[in-house]
Amino acid sequence: MFVLLKEGVTESEVRGVLDSAEALGVSEASVTRAGKRTMVRVKGGAAEQAVRYERLAGVERVLPSDAPYVLAARATQGCSTEVAVGRALFGGTRVEFIGGPCAVETESQLRTAAEAVAKAGARMLRGGAFKPRTSPYAFQGLGERGLELLRKVADEFELAVVTEVMAPEQAVLVAQYADMLQIGSRSVQNFPLLEAAARTGKPVLLKRGMMSELDEFLASAEYILARGNQQVVLCERGVRSFDKHTRNLLDVMAVPLLKGLTHLPVVVDPSHATGRSELVAPAAYAAVAAGADGLIVEVHDEPEKALSDGRQALRCAEFQALVQTARAIATAIGRCV
Repeated sequence: MFVLLKEGVTESEVRGVLDSAEALGVSEASVTRAGKRTMVRVKGGAAEQAVRYERLAGVERVLPSDAPYVLAARATQGCSTEVAVGRALFGGTRVEFIGGPCAVETESQLRTAAEAVAKAGARMLRGGAFKPRTSPYAFQGLGERGLELLRKVADEFELAVVTEVMAPEQAVLVAQYADMLQIGSRSVQNFPLLEAAARTGKPVLLKRGMMSELDEFLASAEYILARGNQQVVLCERGVRSFDKHTRNLLDVMAVPLLKGLTHLPVVVDPSHATGRSELVAPAAYAAVAAGADGLIVEVHDEPEKALSDGRQALRCAEFQALVQTARAIATAIGRCV
């Protein structure tokens, strides 16, 4: 079972829970701290012992051991979490925008996209330095050179950087350059990677797996939170469908559903959800109307020449037009861009 303690719990109260667990003969009791919350996980305790813990000083509630996630649950934390990344703030009243190419190709290509993204009002630059591709023969990214370009160009336009990390051993390297680490759809249940990303202390953008249920998605977020990193932003990017007209199927209803299930911010990736540039804007508008805290959109100056996912990339002017319309939608529901 999970013994959730109140905010501001004292060390003596934590000790009291551990001592009670020992007195009750449990096999193991461990303490997890995530931001302002502290939790004691009790292994081997009988369900009827829950009432004993509930009576202890500093205890807020006791949750069953089969709960797929605890720290990520909205019931655990009534107020919404806000995650700051550079000048961007996810989870507040502002709808944040992240824009940039699927992959970093050249410095000039990245600079053109970054300039357009900044002029549109976005505060973050995206771009892949390490690219997970279905085919081993497709462009795999520039590696550390791509990270260097991202950092250099982003600093020129006062943008924060988010880029994907694909393996646990890459986490420290990517964290040296990026302000936020992205965990891609294919890696949503790569648990060593989730833990490695958490340990860097950097904010994490966690994308939903293409076949993940929402509880599975939140359980993956729990891996990061349980390692003491509360700076998690969830990203709905579409799920796999039987229909071939779009790359994926954007689950718009996942946005309000997640908002009810978790206190974590939720953003949407309309580029990967649709796979078609002409559908990106409509999907983005639906996401903003549904309550998304931000959008991550692929932007390229010459999509027809892109080395990765050019079919779904917006041209610079198209991205700027998207932001303008999204601003009007956000204003209509009491938010801003």
